[in-house]
Amino acid sequence: MKSAIVSGANGFVGSAVVQELLCSGYTVYALVREGHCENIPNSSRVDIIPFELSRMAECRKKLPAACDAFYHFAWEGSAGAARADTKLQLNNAQWTVDALQTASALGCKRFLCAGSIMEHETMAAAYTQGCKPGMGYVYGGGKLIAHAMCMPVAAQLGIDLIWPEITNAYGAGERSPRLVNTTIQKCIRGESPQFTAGTQNYDFVYIDDVARAFRLIGENGKPFHEYLIGSSNARPLKEFLLEMQASIAPQLPFRFGDIPFTGIDLPLDRFDCSQTEADTGFRAEISFAEGCRRTMAWWTEIGGES
Repeated sequence: MKSAIVSGANGFVGSAVVQELLCSGYTVYALVREGHCENIPNSSRVDIIPFELSRMAECRKKLPAACDAFYHFAWEGSAGAARADTKLQLNNAQWTVDALQTASALGCKRFLCAGSIMEHETMAAAYTQGCKPGMGYVYGGGKLIAHAMCMPVAAQLGIDLIWPEITNAYGAGERSPRLVNTTIQKCIRGESPQFTAGTQNYDFVYIDDVARAFRLIGENGKPFHEYLIGSSNARPLKEFLLEMQASIAPQLPFRFGDIPFTGIDLPLDRFDCSQTEADTGFRAEISFAEGCRRTMAWWTEIGGES
């Protein structure tokens, strides 16, 4: 039977990947913070193991040897003000290396970390003359540093490192104050959302597709390759938002240009998922309109705010 270790297993992406692995016949060892397991499916093939991200090595005594893969999703400060905490994001990079070393010590065949399209944005921001990027790029810097450090460490340890990079995951179950959530909540309240001009290139991918992508990348991805997880339909942000408006709030005006854009606009070829599709067989199946309808239905059902 296939087996995997998943850190951050109670989080938005981690719990979805646990569900996907279970549906594909895996045994899963779920690493979670003490007392935080409400999002993990109830199954005899899930072993829930409390851990602290800053003390990853202590997990070695609690985990089995030679799992097929170690999926690392645990990351402090992935949303909100903590994305700009330089010390925390540097710690995250080191903790990712610690997780890689733990995976190697346990005899895992493969190590996958949740990378981000922001790694490419951060590189572009750092080497664009006169650019004054926002503090959210501190988070991108942490992901980029983790990636850069894990590559040589994995090569030295002899473990397969595979680096999936998510464009923008969204969907039912996520409570962070990110764009899709805040816009949907405004629509539910009957407020007219405000945006930048929306000319920057963007992509979104629904959480069910993200989870399936991680499984397929873990099973079929080539060692020391990075794989973008996206919709294969990247385009200017405004087009996505107009699709959202048509699908969930056609009666509300969406206002563009009221908010200045201070980020980096990546070229469309940076969102190319063709290598992911060719090597792993993954292709996103859920349209943005359908994903927005599902996400809005979930927010309406729980009646909450992020």
